[in-house]
Amino acid sequence: MKRHLRVDDLARDSRFVRLPLEARFNDPRPQGSRSSSGRSGGRRLTPDRPGAPDGARALMHGIFVGEIQALEGAGRTCYDFDTGAGADDVPFQLKLDMARQCWDEARHCEISVKLSEWMGTEIGEFAESTFLFEAACNPDPVLRLTGVNRALEGLAIDVFNAMRDFGDLAGDPVLEFCEDWMLADEVTHVRMGSDWLRRLTEADPERRQRALEFQSIVDKLFSGGGFRGEEEDSPIRLARRFRQLAGFTDAEIDSISEGSRQARREAEAARQRAAAKAAG
Repeated sequence: MKRHLRVDDLARDSRFVRLPLEARFNDPRPQGSRSSSGRSGGRRLTPDRPGAPDGARALMHGIFVGEIQALEGAGRTCYDFDTGAGADDVPFQLKLDMARQCWDEARHCEISVKLSEWMGTEIGEFAESTFLFEAACNPDPVLRLTGVNRALEGLAIDVFNAMRDFGDLAGDPVLEFCEDWMLADEVTHVRMGSDWLRRLTEADPERRQRALEFQSIVDKLFSGGGFRGEEEDSPIRLARRFRQLAGFTDAEIDSISEGSRQARREAEAARQRAAAKAAG
């Protein structure tokens, strides 16, 4: 087996359509805007929002491909650091935790496929972004923990919580139950990353700071123009209580929230500039 696989080396069948990372962030389409119609919920994913069924289906498909990449990423961490460079820096217990996570992610893939079918979605109906696996390719195992287990799995906590609430509001007990089940697993995955970050950098505060800075970069990249935040009309609400259970401090959560507000302000300003340019 190869070590430290590139994204292009991942196996996919003909159903999958891959969207390069740069395409995701250079997409000129709006990332969502505040509702001006007075409908309750604004941009938040609720059953009464226009296009809510398609939005929920797209989000569910994104969860599905994210679970595949989370499985691949955790598996690679077990293998990439078995011997050779960086192997001594990865305790065997950490590899066992990654193997446990692989078990969880495999189960999540099966649940997500069935949920997608339940919601009327076929595999490949929406494009696959590869950002999660790309974050899992970092040669430093500590940065993998912060980039994947704390940043992107932390985002998964917020997404699963939002989808669970959507299932509750839509009167869909299947969606609500499955998302609640996977949410519990995600909390353990993020907690695992939080615990190992502290253990592996206990004697190296500079390395811990570098890892947290990398996490901050990933968090900002995937704020999505305010896609996730604590505002009432945020499409995905920041799940503060679950993040606390997963080992985040209040200061860390406040920082993520502020980063999302900043991303939202920047996106709003960009839309205003684009509108002014089109009008003028």
